[in-house]
Amino acid sequence: MMRSVRALPLAALLIPVLLTGCGTEKEPADPAEIASRASALGIAPEHVYVTEADGFTLAQQSVGVHGGDGFSAVYVSQQAGAQIQLTVDRGTVTSANCPDCARDGDAWFRSTGDQREYAVPKDGHVLRVGGGPGVSRDVLREAALGAHHPSAAELDTLLPAAAPDATEPVERGDLPPVGDGAPNNEVGAGG
Repeated sequence: MMRSVRALPLAALLIPVLLTGCGTEKEPADPAEIASRASALGIAPEHVYVTEADGFTLAQQSVGVHGGDGFSAVYVSQQAGAQIQLTVDRGTVTSANCPDCARDGDAWFRSTGDQREYAVPKDGHVLRVGGGPGVSRDVLREAALGAHHPSAAELDTLLPAAAPDATEPVERGDLPPVGDGAPNNEVGAGG
């Protein structure tokens, strides 16, 4: 009997440790890795974010620079053909610089025609999530408030690995193995 009593406190201590690994939180990618990949594209590392929206997936070819050193990515819905655009750039949002915006908790919302957008002020930059027809305000709000810096797995999908050092020569397949190194442009007798 003493054995089970002693084991119980140890098991009770391990439960919080085991549950910590079961959460839905993702550990952010290494900041140095984010900086390396973002800088190669001209994006400020602090501007790199990802989001999730039910039914939408990242269009990898859309990822790039927004403005001077901001970030932009588009998420598409295969079912509805709708798009969400995530942009992050320097600045802030206030009622003075965005009179069309209405405060909605920690975010700002505005609508113009069939376009809607949420803006979330961060430390020295603004994260915006916008969409047109086929994207509900609730989906935009959830995507804006759920945006976060990427985990390691998300970073691999979002930004390619940094290019090799530019001082390395590029291997060419059309150079002859002997001679002066010029490409062999000889066509032969027929042409």
